[in-house]
Amino acid sequence: MGPLNIGIEKATQKAKQFCAYQERNHDEVRQKLYTFGLYQDQVNAVLSQLIDENYLNEERYAIAFAGGRFRIKDWGRIKIKYELKKHQVSEYCIKQALLNISEEEYQQKIEKLATIKLKSLKGEKNEFIKKKKLQSYLMQKGYESYLINECLQKM
Repeated sequence: MGPLNIGIEKATQKAKQFCAYQERNHDEVRQKLYTFGLYQDQVNAVLSQLIDENYLNEERYAIAFAGGRFRIKDWGRIKIKYELKKHQVSEYCIKQALLNISEEEYQQKIEKLATIKLKSLKGEKNEFIKKKKLQSYLMQKGYESYLINECLQKM
């Protein structure tokens, strides 16, 4: 059984609640509207209304996404940018989101992650392998190679 068409007014109200709960990207809201049984022209009309009424704002979403992933999940800029692109966020909004991450906090975060990872590798006797594991870990987290190399030189 397919989605039931609940009507454009009720769908708009539900979409507003969906957006008010937390920042959403356009594609996420579009998919939600289709689950309400709306057609493409109806979905586009509701999306336009949500944007006009500031329930939906791509730049605000990108900034919230980047800040959360950086502070909570310890992601670096490369991983954040990649994920935002997967969410079909514009280059401009991605750039704005990344600019909202303070350089000082970013440097502190990579150093903190490196210190924690090195402690977990204390059983590794071979320094080359230890540095390689640390480098791989920080790259997987999405940090830039030049920052990783600076970090490795300090350790």
